[in-house]
Amino acid sequence: MTPAAGAASAGGQVRLGLRENLPQFSLLVAVNALVGGMIGQERTVLPLLAERVFGLSTFSVATTFIVAFGATKAVTNLATGVLTDHVGRRPVLVLGWLIGAPVPLLLIWAPSWGWVVAANVLLGINQGMTWSTTVIMKIDLVGPDRRGLALGLNEAAGYGAVALTALITGNIAARHGLRPEPFYLGIAFTALGLGLSTLFVRETRHHAEHEAAATEPAPVDAGFGSLFARTSWRDRSLSAVCQAGLVNNAVDGLAWGILPLLFAAEGLSVGRIGVIAGLYPGVWCVGQLFTGAWSDRAGRKPLIVAGMLVQGAALCLIATATGFRAWAVGSILVGAGTALVYPALIAAVGDIAHPSWRATAVGVYRLWRDAGYVVGGLLGGIVADAFGVRTAVWVVAALSAASGILVARRLE
Repeated sequence: MTPAAGAASAGGQVRLGLRENLPQFSLLVAVNALVGGMIGQERTVLPLLAERVFGLSTFSVATTFIVAFGATKAVTNLATGVLTDHVGRRPVLVLGWLIGAPVPLLLIWAPSWGWVVAANVLLGINQGMTWSTTVIMKIDLVGPDRRGLALGLNEAAGYGAVALTALITGNIAARHGLRPEPFYLGIAFTALGLGLSTLFVRETRHHAEHEAAATEPAPVDAGFGSLFARTSWRDRSLSAVCQAGLVNNAVDGLAWGILPLLFAAEGLSVGRIGVIAGLYPGVWCVGQLFTGAWSDRAGRKPLIVAGMLVQGAALCLIATATGFRAWAVGSILVGAGTALVYPALIAAVGDIAHPSWRATAVGVYRLWRDAGYVVGGLLGGIVADAFGVRTAVWVVAALSAASGILVARRLE
């Protein structure tokens, strides 16, 4: 069967739409849940490993795994956007799973922190290839009318798996220790993701070509340099989306690498830290089931602005509060703000970019967005070492609020 035939619906015609491509769309949702689970295996356990197993005494060193992950994933996102436009979506997806296969084994056997950092370099490549590709493939399948809904479902699946896996690994670690049992899930996720992607996922680039043929020609030079500049700074709307994505993932980097250490320092058990670590992506997951479709009706801009402001307010609550209940409420609110922002940002890129260069634009956006992990990890670690963890939370809260104001001014 040729890729074109694999993409075609009944009658041999490529058709756009969620209902028309529901089996493949649902399969890609399941694959992205497995992608999210690969991150979830680290959310609760890795910051505690840094402190309790490897004896890292400074926040800036303890967050090096996030910096390595974010930098690698950001660059891989960019390469993935270009690759999927040239060689197709499915080969990149399969390659991403192959590169991610050693990650849980490295985390289990790591004799030094350098091994953990190396594992997160591979995880960054894995996530950049697999998550970016499933996003692009869903955009290909559904066409322009239900883009927000499709991306809401995609991100909900991914971050629902992050939340559930963070909760499960926290419970496993509380019962059996920080290694090796929590990372057995990662081995299972890799095997399932690689098997589904190899055997059942079909190529979708022909759907993008079909949409492009029915769309007015792209009004810009389609060279990579021109597209990179247009997405990053020349286009007011796209540049606003890119900076908001960067700040949003700086918030996520703080929540991943710094907040568990704050909660542990205040005496919370590993199990309770796991609950809080799971609440944030859990609310993020469930919320996106509604906010993606909501952005199709209300527009992207109101949800992005509101979400960035809610994130900032929630981080202020976490910075000032003490105790499990208050921090749980703060985590829930951070998740709610992120649910407003996340699918609307990616959908906005899909709205603005022409189908012929959309995958590249998505790759550029995801480059800047995941550079936020580097910003969050470095900024959070340095400020926490110099002025304390709560001050680091305040700084990232201010960044989130400022980002929302900038989107309100620039996004058209």
